[in-house]
Amino acid sequence: MEKRVFTSPVFGPIHSRRLGSSLGINLMPASRKVCNFNCIYCECGWNPEPLQQGKKEGSLMPGRDTVALALEEKLRMLAKEGKAPDAITFSGNGEPTLHPDFSGIVQDTMALKNKWSPGTKVCVLSNSANLDKKGVMEGLMLSDLRIMKIDSAIEKTLRLINNPEGGYSLERTVSLLKRFGGDFTLQTLFLTGSVDGKIVDNTTAQELEAWYDLAEELKPRQVMLYTLDRQTPAPGLHKCPAEKLYSIARVLKDKGTDVIIAG
Repeated sequence: MEKRVFTSPVFGPIHSRRLGSSLGINLMPASRKVCNFNCIYCECGWNPEPLQQGKKEGSLMPGRDTVALALEEKLRMLAKEGKAPDAITFSGNGEPTLHPDFSGIVQDTMALKNKWSPGTKVCVLSNSANLDKKGVMEGLMLSDLRIMKIDSAIEKTLRLINNPEGGYSLERTVSLLKRFGGDFTLQTLFLTGSVDGKIVDNTTAQELEAWYDLAEELKPRQVMLYTLDRQTPAPGLHKCPAEKLYSIARVLKDKGTDVIIAG
């Protein structure tokens, strides 16, 4: 599938199904995906082969000062044009919390948005797998909106969909998410299909019962439901029908949960 190439750590604004006009920040290498998940639906494709011995991914990531300079230049230009974005979103070629200066970069981003675009929300899209890494929780708490992914409440299914690196534990991740005290958005992508001859479907009655229980346990301030929108690296995957998404959302709304749907 076609690879995304970033000529700057700051890109856009682009239209986001979930966040409106969104100015993106990519903390990963410009043309190389770096992620501790290898999701079957990732728009960036499969994770690449490891770098040759002696090279480190961190050396290819943009430095804190580089990100700040690029962001201020873009925000200054947008302010001059009267086109302030709805959101500044940490996304791009992988998991943003893997950057060694993640917390400091979020701190810089908050200061720059307050200076040039105070009405804009700073958002982080995360797979929730690095919450016990130094500085990650602190950086996430600095942002306006923490959008934390859990694609299944059943670990076997989650591993099939997300292919997390060794050492991942859904139970530990849920425990760490509780530290937010509900002040985050729970994000889940629903899909069906097959991968490597195995059925993948996180919309079954069993899956949804476990997922509803998870949402009740975590009590996020908001839940974000979405499905496939772009080409996927694994063939044989299918969108969750809109009526199914609305049915899932209705269960949560009846319990008083704020739900956003991006079909």
